[in-house]
Amino acid sequence: MADAKVIPFGEEPRARRKARRVGRGTALAPVPEARTVPEPAAPPQPTAGRTLDERIAGGLNFLRRRITGDYEVDDFGYDKELTDQVLMSLLRPIYEKYFRVEVKGLENIPSEGGALVVANHSGTLPLDGLMLQVAVHDNHPAERHLRLLAADLVFVLPVINELARKAGHTLACAEDAQRLLERGEIVGVMPEGFKGIGKPFADRYKLQRFGRGGFVSTALKAGVPIVPCSIVGAEEIYPMIGNAKTLARVLGLPYFPVTPTFPWLGPLGAVPLPTKWTIQFGEPIPTDGFPPEAADDPMLMFNLTDQVRETIQHTLYKLLVQRRSVFF
Repeated sequence: MADAKVIPFGEEPRARRKARRVGRGTALAPVPEARTVPEPAAPPQPTAGRTLDERIAGGLNFLRRRITGDYEVDDFGYDKELTDQVLMSLLRPIYEKYFRVEVKGLENIPSEGGALVVANHSGTLPLDGLMLQVAVHDNHPAERHLRLLAADLVFVLPVINELARKAGHTLACAEDAQRLLERGEIVGVMPEGFKGIGKPFADRYKLQRFGRGGFVSTALKAGVPIVPCSIVGAEEIYPMIGNAKTLARVLGLPYFPVTPTFPWLGPLGAVPLPTKWTIQFGEPIPTDGFPPEAADDPMLMFNLTDQVRETIQHTLYKLLVQRRSVFF
C-alpha cells in the first residue's frame, strides 16, 4: 500500500476547502481539470438552399391563409400581409433598380404615434405616391407604414380600387384622415391633387395651390406633427407637352396627357423614363402646442399651409441644384 501524501496546512486545494466549508458529511466533488475555453463560433450563415426552402414554405403558408381566409384587414380594407409580401415585392424593383430612389431625412418621421406627411405631386401618373410608400415601408428604422390619401377617381376604377384599399390607401377626406392619425398611423397627403400631377412639363417643380388648408386642420385636431416631403425625379417620367381636353371629358378623366412618346407609340409610350429620384423628409412642424379651437382659425390655417408649401418648394430648389443629371 502506497504511503498517503501529506498536504501541508494552507496548501490544500481550493476546491476541496470550498467543499469542506459546505458542511460536514458533504461529499467532495472531483476537482475539474483545467481546460481551454474555445472561441465562440460565428453564427452560421443560412445557405442558399435553406433560404429558398424558407421562401417556399412562407409562400405556401401565405397561399394557405389566402385560401382559408385566415388573414386580417382593418376597417379601411388594409391588408398588411398582402402589402408586405406581394405589393411591396412588386414595387421594390421599380423603386430600387428603375428609379434608384435615394431617401433622406427619414429620422424626421416619428418612431411611434401619428404624423401627417405632406408631399408635392407630379408625374402625370401617380407613381410618386407609390414610391413614397415604399420609401417609408423599406427604410424607416421603426418599420412604419404610410397610409396614403387618394382621390375619388382611384376608388371608382376596377381592380385599382381593390389594390388601393389592400395597400392601405383611403379616400382623401378629413374624417378618414383624422381617424387614422388618432389611431397612431403615418398618413400621406399630396394637396396639389390633379393640379400637380397633370401640370404641363414647362411648370415642373413649381408647386400648385395647396387648397384651403384642410390637411393642416386635420393635423391640428389630431395633435400630430406635419412632415414636409419633397420628391425630385417624378416630374420627368412622363413629360406632358399637351392635354387632349376633349378626349379627357369623353373618358371622364381630369386630363388626357400627350407626351413625346404617348399616345404615338401606343402601350410602349406608357413606359416611364428611368429618371433618378430623391425623396427628402423635412423637419416636422409640431401642432400639439395649439389650443383645440385653433383648427377653426382661418388665418392660422393659411399661415401653416403656406409654411409647409414654402418648405417643400425651397427643398425642391435645393435638391435640383444638387442634382447632377435627370438620369444619374
